[in-house]
Amino acid sequence: MGLSLPVSVPVPFSGAALRAGALEVVVLGGHLLLYPTGVCQEKIVRVPATTRPPVLLLHGFTDNRSVFVLLRRALGAGGLRHVEAYNYSPLALDLRVIADQLARRVEELCERTGQERVDLVGHSLGGLVGRYYVQRLGGDTRVRTLVTLGTPHSGTRVAPFMDAHPLVRQMRPGSEVLAELAAPSPGCSTRCVAFWSEYDTLMTPVGSARIEHPDLRVENVQVTGIGHLALPAHPAVIAAVGRALDGPAPALVTGPDTASVA
Repeated sequence: MGLSLPVSVPVPFSGAALRAGALEVVVLGGHLLLYPTGVCQEKIVRVPATTRPPVLLLHGFTDNRSVFVLLRRALGAGGLRHVEAYNYSPLALDLRVIADQLARRVEELCERTGQERVDLVGHSLGGLVGRYYVQRLGGDTRVRTLVTLGTPHSGTRVAPFMDAHPLVRQMRPGSEVLAELAAPSPGCSTRCVAFWSEYDTLMTPVGSARIEHPDLRVENVQVTGIGHLALPAHPAVIAAVGRALDGPAPALVTGPDTASVA
């Protein structure tokens, strides 16, 4: 259940896929330069009370918190939100274990900030970790809004040669983890906002980054002209994530399950 909210990026239709691919190369190059800066877990600090829930950022498979440099700066601008990024272990082999560790981190963050609830933003695998915590570990009592960026909610078939890794197998269609997430979740109070792009080459099929679940409060946000790696770094997506955390985005309903962000 939910709306489909397209975020328009000015990319001409002709050659759009090529342009999106070129942008992916640029983003990858920049991220490789920044990657060493995010290897270590960030220092935990005590923060003053803020008017909005703190935001915890969750990176994707084989990545680290450096992927969120631009997004973190934008969300924390003006001091209205406290923003942190959580590095889960690169040796982790089970998404459910990562979600359990996330649960402890969220409790610590709430205690340290004096807030009852937090917002989660997850890129790729990080979005599945956040969703598992919300749906299967009672995290909906702590998570106000879950934003996912290019997350394989229905599973992805890309790169079959990587099936040797347990985490990759858990992101495949029909995995036990995805079956658990598809199970009923009555009363789940967390609002979910899922960003997906038709140029996300890591989502096969591409619509798998949408959340389709009858029990969840979902807004599926279509992004055009942007690939997987650029989702947490593109200005248009960053602005849309900020609006999503501020509350439901202004929408013009154009169909029974379709809306357009102005």
